[in-house]
This record gives sequence, structure tokens and C-alpha cells, in this order.
Amino acid sequence: MVNKNFWGQTLSVDMSHCDMKKFSKSSLAKFCKELCHKIKMEREGSAIVKRFGEGNLLGNSAVQFIKTSSITIHADEVYNRIFIDVFSCKKFDKNVARDFCKNYFAAKKVKSRNYYRV
Repeated sequence: MVNKNFWGQTLSVDMSHCDMKKFSKSSLAKFCKELCHKIKMEREGSAIVKRFGEGNLLGNSAVQFIKTSSITIHADEVYNRIFIDVFSCKKFDKNVARDFCKNYFAAKKVKSRNYYRV
């Protein structure tokens, strides 16, 4: 149950054994756009996708600002994992978001946690 001091909802999705072709800059930008549509969030501009890091930490990361906060993504190309956080002051369907993430990246393993910020 969400209390009256609800500030926001956070969904963290950790996935592995994914389709690594989906870790590209263009695919991450497309994912952000489609996820926002699925969970009925209004985007603030286009996703920012950058490649940085070195060694085992090299990979693409993305941030999509939304009217009610943000979505962040970090792709781990070395171990074939991706980490997604959705934070919004507007409630969203955690199951729709989690299932879309799993299907988009064709993840074989998914772990998620949803919690409310107060």
C-alpha cells in the first residue's frame, strides 16, 4: 500500500543472457522511447546515450528524462547484463515495465525490485 506521503516509485530491473545487439546506442534510444509509451510516461527530449568506461567497465549507458523524473540504463557487454532503473513521481505498472524490458532485450534471467519513495 502506498501511503499519503508517496513521492515516487522506483523499479530496478537487472537482466542477463540478453540479445547483445540490443545494447547498441540506437537500440537503447529506441528502447527508451518505446518503454515510455508502454508505461504512459511523457518524454522530455530524446534519450542521451553515451559509450564510456574502460576494460571490463566499457559499455553504453542511457538516460531518458521524463516529465516525472528519469529512466537510466547501463549495459555490461563483458558479462552480457543490463541494468535499468525507472523512477517516477507518477505511478506506473511495474509488471508492464518489467515484462517489456525482458522481452525487448530477450533476457533469459530477470531480477526486479519495485519500491515506493516517501
